[in-house]
Amino acid sequence: MGIDDAITEISDFLGQRLTRSKSDLELHGRSETHFPLSPPDAVAYPETTEEVARIVRTCAAHRCPVIGWGTGTSLEGQAQAFSGGLCVDFTRMNRILEVRQADMDVALQPGVTREALNEELRATGLFFPVDPGANASLGGMASTRASGTTAVRYGTMRDNVLGLQVVTATGEVIRTGSRARKSSSGYDLTGLFVGAEGTLGLITELTLRLQGQPEAISSAVCAFDSVGAAVAAVIDTIQMGLPMARIELVDTASVAAVNAYSGSTLPEAPHLFLEFHGSETGVAEQAETFGEIAADHGGRGFDWATRAEDRTALWAMRHTAYHAILAARPGARAIVTDICVPISALAEAIEGARADVARHGIEGPILGHVGDGNFHAILLFDETDADETGRALRAAHAMVDRALALGGTATGEHGIGVGKRDYMDREHGGAWAMMGRIKRALDPDDIMNPGKLVPPRG
Repeated sequence: MGIDDAITEISDFLGQRLTRSKSDLELHGRSETHFPLSPPDAVAYPETTEEVARIVRTCAAHRCPVIGWGTGTSLEGQAQAFSGGLCVDFTRMNRILEVRQADMDVALQPGVTREALNEELRATGLFFPVDPGANASLGGMASTRASGTTAVRYGTMRDNVLGLQVVTATGEVIRTGSRARKSSSGYDLTGLFVGAEGTLGLITELTLRLQGQPEAISSAVCAFDSVGAAVAAVIDTIQMGLPMARIELVDTASVAAVNAYSGSTLPEAPHLFLEFHGSETGVAEQAETFGEIAADHGGRGFDWATRAEDRTALWAMRHTAYHAILAARPGARAIVTDICVPISALAEAIEGARADVARHGIEGPILGHVGDGNFHAILLFDETDADETGRALRAAHAMVDRALALGGTATGEHGIGVGKRDYMDREHGGAWAMMGRIKRALDPDDIMNPGKLVPPRG
């Protein structure tokens, strides 16, 4: 591979927007979780689709790996350069191109972050609903098919991306999808690139579906005597068809970590965090109905928040839970499981996960988006302790095995990268091999984020 030749050619037209400084390389080689530092050979900062296309054409000519980078918040090693090569950082491609209020959609560049978009939309009465917690870039969120706390009502990135502009592995620029709300025109190429994790091309523009700001929003937190009781309340709520905007589980260990980290005073017990969107009357009725369901399962200590600042504080506790859990054991690394199961199997999956943590003698607080059957165990371990590392990995494997046996998936929202790749054959069988054939057809030289998602090439 002519990595150095490609980098030299690209530096000729990017100038100082291509860097090989040690600090930049290390920044782009880090992971949010347990993967080792894996820096690229160089980092490029394009500003236009034309520059991205020229970068990819140059890399294709020299068979230099190309890895996309948004904000670096992916959790399965998707943005790390395990094979070296060039990291394409999209932070300079951060323009909102057009907000179309009448059609409730927006066109933007991939480096725009979720929070920046919603700040821009505040005066329009619209918002973008997908909320993974981190202030991720929207290009990265599309690439990993992200979701988060609001998926139970508004869906995932799969449901909210109308169209894309993509630079393919040959440097060709294509557009997928349209602004129409439905189409039966050909293959769903938008769906192919959403979730492809940069293995088929680089997203340089997105058209996203927007939602109207609800008339009323009410958030609440509710404690339960056990995780089982909280999960039972969730299952009853979903099966009743109550239109929740968010419903999140945080177990006792997570609550203790959040209290210590943020100075909150939640009782150290399992909690549900929830939110209702709609009209004033509808929100009140939904809240009352949920209160009755929770009471049937021993729920207590309802604390309702309708003021924006109170809701923000409540969800800040939930969104910082991962960092709070890490802070509870300084120096520890984390394996973040991400299983998702049918809602009827949620209680069995969570109780099984708790048993796995206990059986392997590790710390593993549990939290997650239980409204759509998705939860995370944060498995803490000392990476210098081979025995503890092995026990954490075995616990994670047991959780995925159970999820697949229950008709679920190894990852509800974090994606595959390298961290979940070993589970793909069992989950998909021949369909995983087909993914590999699609990759070879569109990227025959395997330059686009190699080593991720699809079967390794022989």
